[in-house]
Amino acid sequence: MNRIIGRINEQAELSRFEKSPVSEFVAIYGRRRVGKTFLVREYFASRFDFYLTGLANSNTRTQLINFQLALRQGGNADALVPENWLYAFNELKSLLEKSNSQKKIVFLDELPWMDTPKSDFISALENFWNSWASARKDIVLIACGSSTSWMMSKLINNKGGLHNRITQRLKIQPFTLLECKNYLSDAGIIWENYQTTEAYMVFGGIPYYWSLLKKGLSLAHNIDNLFFSDSGTLRDEFRNLYAALFKNSEKYIQIVEIIGKKSKGLTRNEIIKHGSEKSGGGLSKILEDLESCGFIRSYQFIDKKQRDKIYQLTDFYTLFYFNFIKTNNPKPHNCWSSMIDSPVHRTWTGYAFERVCMEHIPQIKQRLGISGVHTRYASWRSRESLNGAQVDLLIDRNDSVINLCEIKYSVNQFAIDKKYAESLRNKIGTFKQETETHKSVFLTFISTFGLKQNEYSGMVQNEVLMKDLFV
Repeated sequence: MNRIIGRINEQAELSRFEKSPVSEFVAIYGRRRVGKTFLVREYFASRFDFYLTGLANSNTRTQLINFQLALRQGGNADALVPENWLYAFNELKSLLEKSNSQKKIVFLDELPWMDTPKSDFISALENFWNSWASARKDIVLIACGSSTSWMMSKLINNKGGLHNRITQRLKIQPFTLLECKNYLSDAGIIWENYQTTEAYMVFGGIPYYWSLLKKGLSLAHNIDNLFFSDSGTLRDEFRNLYAALFKNSEKYIQIVEIIGKKSKGLTRNEIIKHGSEKSGGGLSKILEDLESCGFIRSYQFIDKKQRDKIYQLTDFYTLFYFNFIKTNNPKPHNCWSSMIDSPVHRTWTGYAFERVCMEHIPQIKQRLGISGVHTRYASWRSRESLNGAQVDLLIDRNDSVINLCEIKYSVNQFAIDKKYAESLRNKIGTFKQETETHKSVFLTFISTFGLKQNEYSGMVQNEVLMKDLFV
């Protein structure tokens, strides 16, 4: 049996749900490929009283046949194909009432796929929970789905019969760098932090992608095999990923591509300006769905004069795809190796390492000794187009300090020269002037191997190294 790597808090939550003195309706959600199903299956092992996985792109009749087969596997050998979802859930009641399990675990995986048009699936699920399961004390109903937008709108934020009926929610987050390193170690792959970090810049913390890496091959060789070979497993992942999550996925892809062109992100009006999508509910829904599924994030300007929300691409695989896959026709097998240290590669590493740092804010705060301080974080750019000052990462602290973070990805120690030192002073001055902040501003460097000590390095108050992100 496969071991669960990490997921300590998530396993503790699943244990708590199982031991609850009342029935629990649990919504588990998160980005596609993040390991939701794996976690639930491995944690509960064979202790499911009923386990059903929805079928992609299937009609109601096929979904109900699938339900019948799950009933038979659960112990009802004589189960017939239910006429509709009301009958289906009634059969499930009968199955569970015959169970001797102290806690009856029901796992409905890929729930959004079961909700086919005009099937009344949600109404039947509401009836099952409201009229029967919620009145008992021995049911753990786990609903799981990769379409986070569906899970949020139809289940967690349901306005009908399931309103406020979800008793527990559990969002499965991507792995951290440390969890990825442990995952590699468990697979017998021993890489230095630098290689692991660059792999994270390609795959993010998505366990499925990491499971495809082969022992004995370098990172570059693995990337060539997965993305650039004719039979590469991830060669066509992009279209499949978005199509599986969103109807009219082309609109979502267009918005993601627009946002991804600006490392610091774009406002809503800037997105409209750069694309064909009109302002209104359609765009709002797309942005909301993309954010709930973990492809983008939104944040407010720290500058109080600017109240527009900024949307920023956060999905590592998508960023890699736009930079290297979409623009490249089939290439020789060593395509990635030939791109290393090219201008597009250097630009991508800078952008992607910023994303890595933003995914590890708790680790950065720990290194700075401010774990217990309430903070918010954002990128920043000057309103003055002629000045053009930009800040990779700001950590705005409740103790009257702002860490103005410069993020540098390099193969050696980074040296601040005279020109760059002047740029940093200008950046800090511009930030203070435009935001009119009264907080102390600490120049903080986040880099792979640290700063080289010279006459300019003293202007940096705090340093965070790549190794500090692996905690």
